[in-house]
Amino acid sequence: MQQTTIERQARCAGIGLHSGKEVGLVLRPAAEDTGILFHLETAAGFRSLAPTPEAVVATGLATSLCRDGLAVGTVEHLLAALRGLGVDNVHVDVSGGEVPILDGSAAPFAALLAEAGLRLQKKPRRFYRLSGPAHCSRGGKSISAEPYAGFRVDYLIDFPHPFIGRQRLTLELTPATFLRVAGARTFGFAGDVAALRASGLALGGSLDNALVLDDRGLLNAGGLRFPDEFVRHKILDFIGDMAVLPLPLTGRFTVICSGHSLNNEFLRQISSAGLLAATDSSRPFQPAPALVRRAPLPVPACAG
Repeated sequence: MQQTTIERQARCAGIGLHSGKEVGLVLRPAAEDTGILFHLETAAGFRSLAPTPEAVVATGLATSLCRDGLAVGTVEHLLAALRGLGVDNVHVDVSGGEVPILDGSAAPFAALLAEAGLRLQKKPRRFYRLSGPAHCSRGGKSISAEPYAGFRVDYLIDFPHPFIGRQRLTLELTPATFLRVAGARTFGFAGDVAALRASGLALGGSLDNALVLDDRGLLNAGGLRFPDEFVRHKILDFIGDMAVLPLPLTGRFTVICSGHSLNNEFLRQISSAGLLAATDSSRPFQPAPALVRRAPLPVPACAG
């Protein structure tokens, strides 16, 4: 299996989930061993920030990165699309301090990567494999993992809301199966909105980019894209949160009611415990863009 980058530049723009302001995104091809590298617009020009578990500084509603005063928010849906569709090396230029929330899923980023195309590179692809089992838990939430030659996640959620309840889904991640969760949107509860906005969060959140529930049910007029859209989105977030590692992570994961905070705690735990071993992989790779174009999933276009 070879490393990959995108074939050509692609861009989109939209609203920032937290700021509520217009933000922009440009994806550019990158050389081998670059990884996923953010370039953030500042008064002095663009500065670079590489995702790592230690760079995650906020997990309220979304995953945010910061290092040396340089910050970027709402990265998990883009990171999920990059990992899920097999893009190893890419430059990500962000203006406005946040990745656009778009429709609240990873489907627009999948469409953007389809537009950019995929190019195989010469060096072999490298992964992190787990050198042993791991477990992380807090407050009834947990992540258990064991070594596995792939990325397989069994995810359970259990919300005390009649419209969600108990949902479970198992996914063996490939570029093809990623499209089963790419279109699942983020969700929240109407009762939390006022408090979030009073804290300066979710200023750009709306029914256009999130599923919102009140005591009676779903407020979105269009309804759900999938009967189990909530657990699909949780798997999407998990893929994106695992993607802050410098290399793709392999393993078999059993996840119960986790979120961004515990996901990051798990990564820090396995990193500090020395459970990550870098290795080459000889597994075949199916180019992602063709799979994206053939997918029956409706993929909203990026604006701008």
